Amino acid sequence: MSRIMLGRRQSLLGLTAGLGALSMPFVQTARAAGTPVKLVTSWYAQAEFGGFYQALAKGYYAREGLDVTIEAASPQMNVPQLLAAGRADFITGYDFQLLSAVASGIPLVAVASTFQHDQQGLMTHAGVTDLQQLKDHPILIASSSHATFWPWLRKRFGYAEEQARPYSFNLQPFFFDKTMAVQAYASSELWDAKLKYVPVEFFLFKDLGYPPYGAPMVTTQQMVKTDKNKVNSFVKASLLGWSDYFQDPTPGNALILKANPNMTPEHLTFGYEGLKKANVLLSDDVRTKGLGAMTTARWQATRDFMVNQNLLPADADWKSAFTTEFVDNLRIMPT
Repeated sequence: MSRIMLGRRQSLLGLTAGLGALSMPFVQTARAAGTPVKLVTSWYAQAEFGGFYQALAKGYYAREGLDVTIEAASPQMNVPQLLAAGRADFITGYDFQLLSAVASGIPLVAVASTFQHDQQGLMTHAGVTDLQQLKDHPILIASSSHATFWPWLRKRFGYAEEQARPYSFNLQPFFFDKTMAVQAYASSELWDAKLKYVPVEFFLFKDLGYPPYGAPMVTTQQMVKTDKNKVNSFVKASLLGWSDYFQDPTPGNALILKANPNMTPEHLTFGYEGLKKANVLLSDDVRTKGLGAMTTARWQATRDFMVNQNLLPADADWKSAFTTEFVDNLRIMPT
């Protein structure tokens, strides 16, 4: 089964669901005499979380006095609720998810952005040069995506609601039907297509004006108020890990392969090269503010996007969903 980070993250949007059994794979280096910290990622260990594993492998967390455990969520888990319930200290989140939580009165907050843009897109068969060509074509869409990018995509390209077909993260319908498209992540669905020798095209939503950041580091408002040193140390070590990961991913990848027995070295390399090629850590803001940068303007763009798509109340307290104090103070500049 392939993975779409966005679709599966969004499957965790329901913040009233039960926590369920905690059977998450985790990785931890030799016990450090530091402050215990649990990071729960939004999916199984893979390149999209490489910087966190790199920070663990290289001792950056330990150097900051943190004893970090990284746990990987499953599709059934409500990761934001784990955080809200105090069963995680940090999570990798999603902008829409976070703003929806805050609008519902759940006091979560983004303290840094891992990637400067979300990596979600649409995968088509070879020969498609413009998404306008997909009118009347079937498009595999996860149920949760109807509350995120699908209304925007439909309006942008004049698609009919009937074009949306249920996507259960099984690509066999796509491989069978040459007219079909599917929501995708370059590091997962494109990898599956490569394994099947199916030529495809990939259209990244951020190139079409899709505004969210990618995989923000999220904690609670309470943590930000009462333990700024822990937050600052976690963000600093994580960003150093991400900077280091794109220099030499070997240490982090070794931990990823240990944490996820279904991940192959070839798939991991494919995902890593895709992220590196996309310059996921970089933007004009990063070049002036440092890695992990976030701005009010970018968050407002996501807020406006959600309000325009009727996904967020216009009076939602969106500014409380993020703080730039930690990345602004660190100024870890890209190398």
